Amino acid sequence: MFNDHQYYLINNKEFLNKQTISELINIIQNNPDDIIRIFNLLKLNKVISVFKVLDFPTKKRIIEELSIKKKMGLLNNLPVEDRISFFQKIPEDSLKDLIKYLNTEEKQRTLVSLGYPKNSVGRLMVPYYLAIQKNWIIQDLLDYIRKEVKNSDVIEIVYIIDKNGKLIDDIKIRDILLVNPKTKVSDLMDGKYTAALNISDTEEVATKLFSLNNRVSLPVIDDQNFLLGIVTMNDILWGLNENYKEDVQKIEGMEVLNQSYLNVPLYKLIKKRAGWLILLFIGEMFTTTVMQNFSGALEKAIVLTLFIPLVVSSGGNSGSQAASLIIQAMALGEVKIKDWWTVMRREIICGFFLGSILGMTGFIRIIAWHNINLYDYGPHWILVGLTVFLSLIGVVLWGTFSGSMLPFIIKKFRGDPASSSAPFVATLVDVIGLIIYFSVSYMLLHGTLL
Repeated sequence: MFNDHQYYLINNKEFLNKQTISELINIIQNNPDDIIRIFNLLKLNKVISVFKVLDFPTKKRIIEELSIKKKMGLLNNLPVEDRISFFQKIPEDSLKDLIKYLNTEEKQRTLVSLGYPKNSVGRLMVPYYLAIQKNWIIQDLLDYIRKEVKNSDVIEIVYIIDKNGKLIDDIKIRDILLVNPKTKVSDLMDGKYTAALNISDTEEVATKLFSLNNRVSLPVIDDQNFLLGIVTMNDILWGLNENYKEDVQKIEGMEVLNQSYLNVPLYKLIKKRAGWLILLFIGEMFTTTVMQNFSGALEKAIVLTLFIPLVVSSGGNSGSQAASLIIQAMALGEVKIKDWWTVMRREIICGFFLGSILGMTGFIRIIAWHNINLYDYGPHWILVGLTVFLSLIGVVLWGTFSGSMLPFIIKKFRGDPASSSAPFVATLVDVIGLIIYFSVSYMLLHGTLL
């Protein structure tokens, strides 16, 4: 509840429009039930700035409840990349209704962008850019910038196109400002542009190209080199942030929430997490089955049970490490499906040496504990130590192999590599790891402890 003064302020049009964007966000967060009233009192430029930074459920509610006039103003003046980011999360039936509020020009831009694949540069592209022809003089260019800058958020680069609209060069604004206004644009050209993105490139490709070129924006072209628009670094960072949040949730073994934690209804939070947990629980049931099959061996050599958590968890940890490394490398474009053989060889070698290090550590621990009388491993303690040593090599080797290969398999079948999450890898390694451990135990201890 808030007092009369606070109530007056959030209903005061003049007061609200004097607030900064961060202050307005704070007011909205403190008064969620009055968000529509607040939006209806704000000027259009404030509405757009605030709307852009809100989470999707809040945006959806605003669009559904906002007055028709305000809704039309917001949707038509929202930057194309922000509009597309919002529209692509809207159900198809609702989307058709929203598109009706767009004018002809904005409707065409929106439909074209929505036609591009998800996570492609086309979805992030801004159709506004400064493009001129080489026969202009600098004064013509400066006049053009003054006239068109209102339609462009980024004016770091001016693009030069031929009469058909194909990109042929680019010039930095600072280079233009340092020459005589009567200089021809062609005199500043070097006949090539720094870099360009194809309309079908992924966000990962765009990120890599931005990292190689010190630019705030990059041009977007089609297969015939026609200049279609630009993509800004801010748009790429926004897209990467959204994908990062989704991937983190997938890696941890749950469905994507698509909204902040505190705003997710409790039943939905349970539903999102239950699916993976049930699947993983069923997988862990195989672990119980394996242990039941080797129950006879465990009854004869109780000492073997002491090392089950040690051996199995080491395999799960190594598998999770490998999966995380490969998923990250795939996301950054460092590793592709064709590199699977190279990755497998590297991970087998890593797995062997990592397993040997852990195995030797475990072996030394058994020797030390037995000889200083901290625990009596029985007359065959050397064989027990060798069992742990060899088992750790085998389990860690399996963990690195399966953890590194699962992302490739999932991506090969057009899935999301992030879905080969740490819990999934750990469950897989648990089952096979126990089989490896008990098999090594039987081979080494048969005729002695077993």
